[in-house]
Amino acid sequence: MHVCQMRCAACGTEVQGEYRLSWFARLSEEQLAFLETFIRCRGNLKDVGAAVGVSYPTARGRLDNLVDAMGRAREDEAAARRLAVLGQVREGALSVDEALDRLRSK
Repeated sequence: MHVCQMRCAACGTEVQGEYRLSWFARLSEEQLAFLETFIRCRGNLKDVGAAVGVSYPTARGRLDNLVDAMGRAREDEAAARRLAVLGQVREGALSVDEALDRLRSK
C-alpha cells in the first residue's frame, strides 16, 4: 500500500504523489505504545514490565514481536522497491541494465 495524497488539517493544502511509509507507520497501535514505553524506560525491560503491568518474560516477548515486525516491514519495503523498479522496466522508463544496477545497489 502506498500513500498517494497528503492534506494539511489546518489549511487544507493537498499534495499528491507517491510517498513511502516508514516502518514506524506499519506498526500496530499496541506495538507503538510498547515502543514508546521501551524508549521512556531506556530499554530496561524490568521497568517496561512494571510500567505496563506485565512480567519480564511478557515484556521480553512483546519486544521480540516488535523486532519481528520491524524486520517484516523492512522486507516489505525492499519488495516494494524491487516491484517499482520492475514496473519501470515494464513501462519502458528503465532499461534492463539500469534496473539491474538499481536492484544491485539497494
